[in-house]
Amino acid sequence: MKKVRLLGVTILCALFVVGPVLAESYDAEEILVKGRVLQSDQMNALKVPTPIINVPQSLSIVTDEDVRKKGFKEIGDIVRYTPGINTSLGEGHRDAVVFRGVRSTADFYQDGVRDDVQYYRPLYNVEQVEVLRGPNALLFGRGGTGGVINRVSKKPVNGKDFKTVDIGFDSFGASDIAADLNTNLSDSVAFRLNVHSDSLENHRDFYNGDRFGINPTVSIALDADTDLDLSYEYIDHERFIDRGIPTANGEPVKALSDIVFGDKDGNLNKVEASVLRAALSHRFSDSTKGSLSLTSSSFEKMYQNTYANSYDLDTDVVEMDGYHDPTDRDNLILSGNLVNEFSVGNMTHTILTGFESVKTDNSNLRYNIFWASNDCSASNYDRESFNVANPIDFTVNASGDATAVEYKNSCALKSSTETEISVSSLYFQDQIDITDNLIVLLGGRYDKFDVKVDDIKNASSASRVDTEFSPRFGLIYKPQNNVSVYYSYSESFSPRSGEQYKKLTGGAPGSGETLKPDYYESSEIGVKFDLNKNFSFTSAFFESESEIAGYDGSSSEYITERGLSVEGFELELKGQVNDNLNVAFSYSNIDGETSSGGQPKEIPESTYSIWTTYDVNPKFGWALGVMHQGESAVKDNKPDLLLPAYTRVDAAVYYELSNDTKLQLNLENLSDEVYFPHSHSTHQVAVGEPRNVRFSLRKDF
Repeated sequence: MKKVRLLGVTILCALFVVGPVLAESYDAEEILVKGRVLQSDQMNALKVPTPIINVPQSLSIVTDEDVRKKGFKEIGDIVRYTPGINTSLGEGHRDAVVFRGVRSTADFYQDGVRDDVQYYRPLYNVEQVEVLRGPNALLFGRGGTGGVINRVSKKPVNGKDFKTVDIGFDSFGASDIAADLNTNLSDSVAFRLNVHSDSLENHRDFYNGDRFGINPTVSIALDADTDLDLSYEYIDHERFIDRGIPTANGEPVKALSDIVFGDKDGNLNKVEASVLRAALSHRFSDSTKGSLSLTSSSFEKMYQNTYANSYDLDTDVVEMDGYHDPTDRDNLILSGNLVNEFSVGNMTHTILTGFESVKTDNSNLRYNIFWASNDCSASNYDRESFNVANPIDFTVNASGDATAVEYKNSCALKSSTETEISVSSLYFQDQIDITDNLIVLLGGRYDKFDVKVDDIKNASSASRVDTEFSPRFGLIYKPQNNVSVYYSYSESFSPRSGEQYKKLTGGAPGSGETLKPDYYESSEIGVKFDLNKNFSFTSAFFESESEIAGYDGSSSEYITERGLSVEGFELELKGQVNDNLNVAFSYSNIDGETSSGGQPKEIPESTYSIWTTYDVNPKFGWALGVMHQGESAVKDNKPDLLLPAYTRVDAAVYYELSNDTKLQLNLENLSDEVYFPHSHSTHQVAVGEPRNVRFSLRKDF
């Protein structure tokens, strides 16, 4: 890791020296355009719309134009081209992102509000996606231990009428259509409708699915200083679950790349949701603004699957396991904040105060899979061995005995829980502009996390109340407006109920320490500078540590253990080089260590990506993308079990038929490389997509 430290220090020093020479002098506060300011509408991820150069934290922004030109359809597509993070398999039914070595399926937000249900989030109604790295509980509360992803919704646009339709299909047979309509109902009321429908296909047998989403929004100017935004979103998703292929001899078995270890009728994921959002903002004066938001959501989710639990390379026999897991979740989230700016002497203070109240009801069932050839009284009734074939015959086991799979047998009920969660939060932050060149950020957040889990199956219950204070500190030095050098320190915590609130773990009854949360802290030093108004460079060196609460099984006290330690370096160069050329380049080098001193899973030593777009003329352009991911361990402390490194090459061609009609061709994995982008466990490794061509058409009306 010494070479990473040296590289980071060298680049930071070089940028500090040459930045002012290379950069074009301008006022950074004028950069209030999409993609350069974190969520520039009234309800936003950082509560105060902030130019990237003034944020003491590593972050990346992907706009809706980036999403369209690169052919992105899901969060995982964005992650491929973002430094410091990578994807996990997510068991084939959910977004799962590894933020600087910390895997999460819950650290997702929409318009700064928690969106923690496990599903694949669409991008049809997104203005931009903000990827913030490093823990930061001040703004996001519990969780966010390695970073967060915030989707900024498309809002109605006052004074404009437009209609856009996007149609696409690819060589796998997938197709999609999306529409975006904006109109003004009066001088004070604007309406916008986003809707999409996707038909899913890929290179894997049995894979298919359909996604539908509709999101009408209304923006009302109640008066010159008060705005009200109302939004309703309905989501209906269904897809086949593919949990990948087994490993042997320390790597994925490439010979099995065409085998699907699942049941074509049983591996299924369904998500249906209704989400209502309301946001009220008021400008009390030129220096004071208040915001209040309400989000009410109801999710019904079910997933059931079979997957490879073990594999014997010599006999070509695989042991299959699985389960059926339905979840219902209702969320009610109320949050508000007040931003006030004032001066004391030569210093300017921007004070942010806010609160958040979260009420969650979560109901979950888990049935282990049941094979008819087994008996519920057997210790491994949920597992059965089969000969590997294409497709695998699940009606006859490896011994030749007839069997059948059942996903909901009453004798195989593993758990049934109902969880009630109440969270109350208060936070405070002061951004102090000491001089034009020096900014200090001080703040903290108080959280009271009250959770009760009723174990219906075992007729028992448990509860836990945690009160935590999470500090935040940032220091920014700006030798001139277009250059900033920063240091930041932040903390976060994760409650012991798990990120999906299904259980309380371990400990002697009555002990106040039995369910102590896990803690995370991070420090970061970096530099940001804008070479011109549309082209910027950022780099950072970071370190993070976690403390994991453990239980020895006998005493009434919890012990605190060192968890994951991570340090690394990342950089990003992004923007418009000239009138014709746009470049987005990122690089990261990360090293981690588990609590036992071993190699952690899912941390590639290095990753890099570049996406270059060149406009040959106003009507025609092309793009080339390359992304590389180094080797990474499949399991903690198993350095001999690796996902191989890979490099994927993508390209695109754009042609404007007329002012209102655009054609686009995206070519993915041009070299047709066989690669394995991520895994969930030893025998669940995803098989990357082979060469694919996607055609799309955009029509403006």
